[in-house]
Amino acid sequence: MKLYRSITAITFAGASLLASAHAPAHAEKLVLGNEGSYPPFSMVDASGRLTGFEPDLAREMCKRMNAQCEIVVMDFKGLIPALLQKKLDAVVSQTKPLPERKEKVLFGRPVLFNPDSYVVPANKNYEFTKAGLKGVRIGLQRGSAQAKYVGEQFGDAVQIVFYDNPDQIRLDLTNGRLDMSLGPKISWTNEFLSKPEGKNWKFAGGDLWTGGGEAGSSWIARKDSAELLNRMNATLDTIIKDCTFTTLRKKYMEVALLPEEAACK
Repeated sequence: MKLYRSITAITFAGASLLASAHAPAHAEKLVLGNEGSYPPFSMVDASGRLTGFEPDLAREMCKRMNAQCEIVVMDFKGLIPALLQKKLDAVVSQTKPLPERKEKVLFGRPVLFNPDSYVVPANKNYEFTKAGLKGVRIGLQRGSAQAKYVGEQFGDAVQIVFYDNPDQIRLDLTNGRLDMSLGPKISWTNEFLSKPEGKNWKFAGGDLWTGGGEAGSSWIARKDSAELLNRMNATLDTIIKDCTFTTLRKKYMEVALLPEEAACK
């Protein structure tokens, strides 16, 4: 009887070890921040679900990293403070690498190259100097690289009106409460200039890189999260290389976001 019990115990122990060896590892849990109001890159649909290119890309990244991700929506200006307060593990909204931001957080590989340009009435030809823009009302997103750029370039010569999201800016442009805005060309083309309400508007002032002069926008993590950011970067590299990035992007826009997309037909 003792021998039988010993053999039984060994059998159960072996089975338990075997089950452990084949059990799936617990998924890493991550909380990611996204602004959710920047179509076609991110938006909340009628059912309340966060959608758009960046949430789709983040979900694909999480799947490949075997991570269980929760994406939290908040105003852009609140993303970096929430990250620094450890309420978020990373931010998956495109962020320009301003010097003061680089002092606080780590920037990953670029997820897109999207220069800024001024959006002005089609019948206006502004000179982009302090004298040429004196008194002009320009709508800008609070806490954005564009707001910092305009403040540095023109100071109090212009009247900067701050908004929490680009939808509010576009509404006030069409209602005549603003004279112009400054923002990413892809977004403004898709969400304004290509639509009926944007027919009397145009780009002006040329292509600008408002992220401290550095091209490209990235996802970010805290400085104590270099290992996480490295894994995010490596995973994004595989998504780009196998053309999944391009497949996801084509759901929302036609124009390529990265040079590497040239290999994906």
